[in-house]
Amino acid sequence: MWQTDIHKQHIYIKGVTSGREWSSADFKELQRRSLSDEEVALRPVYAFLARWFSSSTFMEVQTSGSTGVPKRIKVEKTLMIRSAVRTCEFLGLKSGDTALLCMDMRYIGAMMMVVRALVADMRLVVRHATGNPLRGVNERIDFLSVVPMQLFNTLQVADEWECMISIPYIIIGGGMVDKKMCDALKDVEGKVYSTYGMTETLSHIALRKINGSDASECFLPLRGVAVSLSQQNTLVIKDNFLGGKEFVTNDVGEVFDNGSFVISGRVDNVINSGGIKIQIEKDESLLAPYIEGRFALSAFPDARLGEALVLLVEDRCEMKNEDLMEIGRRCLPRYHEPKHIIRVKEIPMVGNSKIDRTECRRLAESYYKKQRDL
Repeated sequence: MWQTDIHKQHIYIKGVTSGREWSSADFKELQRRSLSDEEVALRPVYAFLARWFSSSTFMEVQTSGSTGVPKRIKVEKTLMIRSAVRTCEFLGLKSGDTALLCMDMRYIGAMMMVVRALVADMRLVVRHATGNPLRGVNERIDFLSVVPMQLFNTLQVADEWECMISIPYIIIGGGMVDKKMCDALKDVEGKVYSTYGMTETLSHIALRKINGSDASECFLPLRGVAVSLSQQNTLVIKDNFLGGKEFVTNDVGEVFDNGSFVISGRVDNVINSGGIKIQIEKDESLLAPYIEGRFALSAFPDARLGEALVLLVEDRCEMKNEDLMEIGRRCLPRYHEPKHIIRVKEIPMVGNSKIDRTECRRLAESYYKKQRDL
């Protein structure tokens, strides 16, 4: 059922205006098109396929930079194939389905969409990696992978929302899906999953159903995956499908007897304010239903507290600062409310739509220095 032999794989790709089937026999033309094709959105896909169909047994992938300096790592093609097969099996994808690729090909999430199409004999429709991936889509899509920012934008546009609710399988990666988005998706007819994984695990190793009668707050590991906790209560992932190597993460969580787990935040995103340890992702999830648009919690040095919690909101947010402060007092635990509101042009993001915590901290500290020097 699954085509795991790279030399026998083929893929039909439809871009902005045209479509064609490709295989390992087209290696040289794929190389040429990756540099010169007039449909710019297709160039990185052609470049990926040229590397995929080459004689090398490895692919180079780039980490997102959400937890440090982005770096390139080598991964075995056979392991990428195993990961793709496992996802296709779990979702029930099949030959002839159409997958929409609308993410940046520099990252593992987009690469794995291409590999899934190769192993499952799916048609691939390629769109520019923009914030509105379903704009102008007028054909049937069976499988969609998006990041939370793209999902948020789609929810704001009626035509794009109507297109999304007709898609049978949707996965959301690259960041956590907040409660407001989950509520908006709960009545979607297709199956919608939030995913958990990282570049090193070759995309997701667990999924959480966020709509339908079987919706859950817990992530369910895929076949071959076992999750445990380190002494610091961070998740440890062991994937027998990917060679049995253990990955110790910075994600703080809780693991249950049935193997499922929840995530409360990152150990490196804890702010110590006056001796109170604040997990900022957890507090952001409490604020999300009440604050319009994007925002982020961060901190700057404080002589009395050690670190002072601050709320960064975009200039376009029409809510008054005093109203934002009141939301913090009302919705957050005692001593967790922000001490300052900082208006910024945009909330800094890294390439795959995660909040850039380092840049947020820099903005907060810049604000602190200006206030100190007044």
